[in-house]
Amino acid sequence: MDNDRRELSVRVLCRKLIIASKERGLQWLIGSPFFEQLTIVSTVQCLHTQPGDSLSPDCNKESDDLRTLLLRGFDVIGALLPGDSNWEENAGKAADAARKMRKFLSGNDRGIRDTIGAVAHPITSEIHFFVSKTEKSPNLEAVTTVVYEEHPDKYVWERGCLLRCELAMNLPIYVPTNRASDAEEVLSSATEAVMAKLTDPGVVFIVEGVNERSRGMSRPVMLRGMELDYQTHLSDVLSKSIAEESDGKTITCSYFFSDSKSDWSLTFGESAGTIQVSILLNKSGSSTQVVAPIAEYFPASEPARLFVVSFKFDILCYASKDLPAAHAVSKLIVPGLEDQLTTMKKTLYSNLFTQHPQPRPYHFCPPGFVQPVTVLYELDYGETEMKQVEIRRSLHLRLGLPLDRPFLLIANAIKFSITEGSAGSIPIRKGSALLKDVHSGIPGSGVSGGIVSLIQGSYEYYHYLQDGFDDSGWGCAYRSLQTIISWFRLQHYTSIEVPSHREIQQALVEIGDKEHSFVGSREWIGAIELSFVLDKLLGVSCKVMNLRSGSELPDKCRELAMHFETQGTPVMIGGGVLAYTLLGVDYNEASGDCAFLILDPHYTGGDELKKIVNGGWCGWKKAVDSKGRSFFLQDKFYNLLLPQRPNMV
Repeated sequence: MDNDRRELSVRVLCRKLIIASKERGLQWLIGSPFFEQLTIVSTVQCLHTQPGDSLSPDCNKESDDLRTLLLRGFDVIGALLPGDSNWEENAGKAADAARKMRKFLSGNDRGIRDTIGAVAHPITSEIHFFVSKTEKSPNLEAVTTVVYEEHPDKYVWERGCLLRCELAMNLPIYVPTNRASDAEEVLSSATEAVMAKLTDPGVVFIVEGVNERSRGMSRPVMLRGMELDYQTHLSDVLSKSIAEESDGKTITCSYFFSDSKSDWSLTFGESAGTIQVSILLNKSGSSTQVVAPIAEYFPASEPARLFVVSFKFDILCYASKDLPAAHAVSKLIVPGLEDQLTTMKKTLYSNLFTQHPQPRPYHFCPPGFVQPVTVLYELDYGETEMKQVEIRRSLHLRLGLPLDRPFLLIANAIKFSITEGSAGSIPIRKGSALLKDVHSGIPGSGVSGGIVSLIQGSYEYYHYLQDGFDDSGWGCAYRSLQTIISWFRLQHYTSIEVPSHREIQQALVEIGDKEHSFVGSREWIGAIELSFVLDKLLGVSCKVMNLRSGSELPDKCRELAMHFETQGTPVMIGGGVLAYTLLGVDYNEASGDCAFLILDPHYTGGDELKKIVNGGWCGWKKAVDSKGRSFFLQDKFYNLLLPQRPNMV
């Protein structure tokens, strides 16, 4: 009786403003069964609703999206509705919607017991929380205490860890040419066969710690499919204490991490402990008879079309560190793979006959979120293709992200630090790393009373003879373009590699600006060609400033300063046969005195910062120096390329 009357409390990990600002429409409240207290980790907008009722979710469509987005180990623990009266009635509707959504997601097998129903005042943003203790009882209990956690990352990652599993396989699918309608059935049968392999008694799971918090602290653990319990519900696992579940031999997730405390001021990727789960499928059977390798031929009984579907699974799960590793695999990893396969199957079928679909999962931890989310992208779309832009826009709306920054581009996906050679290793640039931000720490410009306006963010310094490629005398504009593209890469606006000279030339041929003979040549390019390449490869638009003489550059200082303050991108200056990269200006509006921060691509030495700065290859240049010498040629026209920062999702 006393337990039934205890004071109810809810802990909120997402920033208070994130909940309060979403005053219209239904919000899903996301939590985890691994927290002892009802804890709201994040909120997710409900985008699919019933026709004519913006507060009633379309559970079929919503579950398709949420099944991909939410990591196993996180789930819908409640819902929030707008309202200014009848708090308890609206809270009941919200709790009922959340329970229905859980059933659509996984048959209520994610270990969630209690359900939160919350109502937010649309004007004051005041929120009333209620809790529904059981599904059968319609009674709600009011929450008396709401705690807004000051250190949400610490709360999540001290208690839990990530499990990651990658798996690649090619699946041949034969579809009868005269019965194309059978494709869905054939694909379903093929994917069911994949899931059967994952739960086969002969499958082996290798579990090991992979990051600095675990490396060297534990040995990998081998789990066999026959040892795993796929039938027990996660809720039943959580209802038993670890002491009851463990016989002293059960290894928990904490085994893979050291006992040392983490620096919780670090970012998500540095603070979260990660366990890698690898899958070994039995392809040789169980026969002990020694036989020679053979090839078998299975002729089709009727004309058929062959599709080879490439699956590349990459799932993340969240687990309590006290959860036995065997349960982490059977209750999180395997169901997570099934979720991803279900989503991929729908994507594959819709595109099977029109293209070669390549659905690929990526993980993100956008601002305001303490837990990662997973997004499935179709790689055929490309980063600048409108269909993927609309997919990202929808995701931004669902996650409450601004619509002017590309937080969910592939370039912003989480990069895991996994040992080289493993399935999850991150490709690194061959050779030595290029110098970044070489202008940092250089002497001042000498302009008295000027205002300095500089590039925003980081870039790499590209110059003559780099990477063993001899472009001396003709490649300065190519190098300037490479520096500009490196800025877009390092600011995560794109994930493409910085193109080579030949790839730049090929891009210009493909858009029809140059003839095929241009590829492999040593012909110069200018600001206009650079703008074409940026548009084709990155979808970046540019402004071009035309000057009749180098003497006109000081007159453009105010406009250039505005560019660096609002756009912050590197500027290419081309005049005559020379090209430079402009990183900033120092301008005194009253006196007209000015200087230009020039990064010179004509440098031919090694990547030695001191040599570059002392040699003047990166430094402030006056239009006319103290000896009366002009840096910019008086008798040459100049084009300035001003790339625009994308306002995009």
